[in-house]
Amino acid sequence: MWGMLARRASRQQGEEAGRLLYLQAVAAARKPHFYRAGGVPDTLDGRFDMICLMAALLVRRLRRTAPALAQSVFDAMFRDMDASLRELGVGDLGVPRRVGAMWQAFNGRCHAYEAALQVEDRQLLSDCLARNIWRGSPPDEATVGRLAREAIALDRALAQQSDAELIAGRVLLEAGPA
Repeated sequence: MWGMLARRASRQQGEEAGRLLYLQAVAAARKPHFYRAGGVPDTLDGRFDMICLMAALLVRRLRRTAPALAQSVFDAMFRDMDASLRELGVGDLGVPRRVGAMWQAFNGRCHAYEAALQVEDRQLLSDCLARNIWRGSPPDEATVGRLAREAIALDRALAQQSDAELIAGRVLLEAGPA
């Protein structure tokens, strides 16, 4: 009995930490500099893509040492996407289909970003960002390059953060100048 209660409490703590980490990823994705000087379209799609980028970086870090927490971040993200679609007025029958499409988009981006980040290939990452965030029509190469450098710097900064901080639901999604 006590073991079952302890597992449930542990699972709830993991879910809460995942929710907190996801909310911090959303806050990082909403930083105005991405949309002003960074040239990211300030649209639903642009914001979704920035959330995908931040969540992908976070999940990439967590998969190495805390895979259950990575899953909790993912779960929190898609609970939020479901709720957001409902707030936007998408009907109950359309929500699962749209969430499924969002999951596929996120999954594809995660794989593409992972391939570039694993070898720290700024050009490959720039190509991925241009294709996903700007749908193949970025404002200019310098803008895409800045975001790629920032993503690589964030990936490095996340690698330096302690497991204890992440497990406690605290993440610093900021990096020095890229």
